[in-house]
Amino acid sequence: MTVRLSDHITLVAVPGPEEGDRPAAVLLDGRTGEYWQLNATAHLVLRSLLDGASEPETARALVRAHPEAADRAETDVGDIVTRLTAAGLLERP
Repeated sequence: MTVRLSDHITLVAVPGPEEGDRPAAVLLDGRTGEYWQLNATAHLVLRSLLDGASEPETARALVRAHPEAADRAETDVGDIVTRLTAAGLLERP
């Protein structure tokens, strides 16, 4: 299943707090000016999905980046998609 950002949402990668950290991201709602900060893990998940990966493929990418999360990666990916969709930031076309 593919996803896309809602039309009024802009994704901006921001550097991690420490040199060498994976970038985090900010999602900006162009209609309201509200923004949401994503940590590096949520950004990895979102970027993977926006690049066309399925949720299972994204979960595998998450496990490659965080092997310690193997037991919950699929659930975490689903939770991120559910929360971003409920907030009106993400759509399933």
